[in-house]
Amino acid sequence: MDPVHILLVSGSLRSGSTNSALVRTAVAVAPDGVSTEVYEGMAELPHFNPDQDAEGVEVPAPVAAMRRRFEAADAVLLSTPEYAGALPGVFKNLLEWTVGSMAMYEKPAAWINVAAPGRGGNADDSLRKVLGYVNADVAEEACVKLPMEREQIGPEGEVGDAGYRAGVAAALGSLAGHVRKKRILEPGAEPTNSVG
Repeated sequence: MDPVHILLVSGSLRSGSTNSALVRTAVAVAPDGVSTEVYEGMAELPHFNPDQDAEGVEVPAPVAAMRRRFEAADAVLLSTPEYAGALPGVFKNLLEWTVGSMAMYEKPAAWINVAAPGRGGNADDSLRKVLGYVNADVAEEACVKLPMEREQIGPEGEVGDAGYRAGVAAALGSLAGHVRKKRILEPGAEPTNSVG
């Protein structure tokens, strides 16, 4: 079974973020055949400026580094809070920097929503819209809601509850399965499980 490399991205910079705890938990519970990498450079990205992303212009170094991570991954798993009824500005900024590259084009992608029941729906809607705009390949079966309370986060910064961890592992497995099905349909595609 070919390995699947999944890039994990938290849409929050907040200390103690439940979304970041989700990402750390995903690293700990990745199933066999799945490797994970956490992207942690969101705070270093400059404000998106189309003039810095024009043809013949060298993009800022943090943007180039981010794009390399996204392009090298077989899939991307996102977890983001909802601020003021939409995606946080800093996270939307990251996604805007992917538009001028092939970083997300036809890239399998999914998200896990950790908001309390009845909340976070606008974040899901925003993600779906933005991922559609960048032509990402949304793996619907891996887009799940796994509500998390801050009290569930243990001293290591991840969730220890076995049932919750099983839910995260299942989502990762679903996303990896989506990648493998796509490889069968597109037999010329090579696994991209390393970063340059």
